Amino acid sequence: MSAPSESIAGESGIAPGALTRWRNAELVAFALGGVVVAAFGSRLPSIQSSLDVSKAVLGAAITGVTLGALAGLSAAAWIHARFGARRGVGASLVVSALGLGVIGMSADLARSVVGVTTGLVLVGLGTGTLDVLINVEGAALERAAGRTLMPLLHAAWSGGAVIGGALGALSAAVGLAAHLQFALEGAAVVGAAVYVVRGLPAVAVEVDARPAEIGSRRDRFLAWCRTWSSVRLLLIGLVMLGAEFGEGSANSWLTLAARAEHHHSDAVAASYFVLFAVGEMSARLLGSSLVDRFGRVAVVRVTASAGVVGMVVFITTDAWWLTAVGTVLWAIGVSMGFPLGMSAAAESGPNSAARVSVVAAIGYTSSLVGPPVVGLVADRVGLLDALWIVAALLAVAAALAPAVRARVGAIAPSSP
Repeated sequence: MSAPSESIAGESGIAPGALTRWRNAELVAFALGGVVVAAFGSRLPSIQSSLDVSKAVLGAAITGVTLGALAGLSAAAWIHARFGARRGVGASLVVSALGLGVIGMSADLARSVVGVTTGLVLVGLGTGTLDVLINVEGAALERAAGRTLMPLLHAAWSGGAVIGGALGALSAAVGLAAHLQFALEGAAVVGAAVYVVRGLPAVAVEVDARPAEIGSRRDRFLAWCRTWSSVRLLLIGLVMLGAEFGEGSANSWLTLAARAEHHHSDAVAASYFVLFAVGEMSARLLGSSLVDRFGRVAVVRVTASAGVVGMVVFITTDAWWLTAVGTVLWAIGVSMGFPLGMSAAAESGPNSAARVSVVAAIGYTSSLVGPPVVGLVADRVGLLDALWIVAALLAVAAALAPAVRARVGAIAPSSP
């Protein structure tokens, strides 16, 4: 069975070798983004110890990542238009690596909260900008290749996050100082950035065939503001909101819910977090072939619906194996909304970078806002009952799945 109305058509005429280099560069770029954002998370206890500050102060410093990411998301469209993807992606990776170095030196050597916060802002700025640029490139790569690749690319990000977290845990276990770990990782990111830049096309491949608006800086800003009035973009954003709210809530509350509410041991509760990460990555690895066969709408609808079922199972049952089943379905539920929403936004009209920045801002804001909202509600009704919010938003995402349908004219059958 195929979905001819939603298969992506290759129409670039790019040589197969160049296309392979482009794809590999994108995979590495996505993985590097995951490595960077996960690198410092596992070292927060040692950073707090070095700074000798309370959790509240450390939490305030971590908001620097949020502020930097929002600035990066906002600036990405201008950077893409002004400098192009190659230079923008390379610079974003360098800024991210620099941020890691500043965090490590400020924590271990200078003992400066301001310095750590500055480093976190740089990490957020670099990864926020990077995320928009590589998703725009990913959508263009899909069009050039004639098949769905975005879920695979986002699986690389998930894999990078697993690697980054593992490197942090290993470094902490062997007693490697955070500033040395971050310096080594930062150097590796810069080195890999050279490979990424060389693999990206020198000339931009626009996702949408219609010309982007050209004019003064004021005209471009107004054009970006007008993208926020696009009903379709906002609907795509709501699909991504449900997925990102669910993922952010899992990252913050899944383990605690399993331990405190379901009364599983610390080891079992921790294993659910690993199960969630592996489940999400596995769903994304399989997602590309499923989208090419059944279409974006069906995949988003089915996965989001599976997430709703998973939330019901997770919330209402206590048996360890049912909690595990609920966790896997939860992971599947949040796996596809973001990458397929990015694809849909990029091809929805001219100036794909601006359009991606709009839906990315919606998605990332929900990921950041989701955990504290669940926490506030949990204080009143309990953590498990608060997680019904995730179930409701995934149900909304399933209902709005048609918003991610491929645009007519940008697609064609990839197989008979």
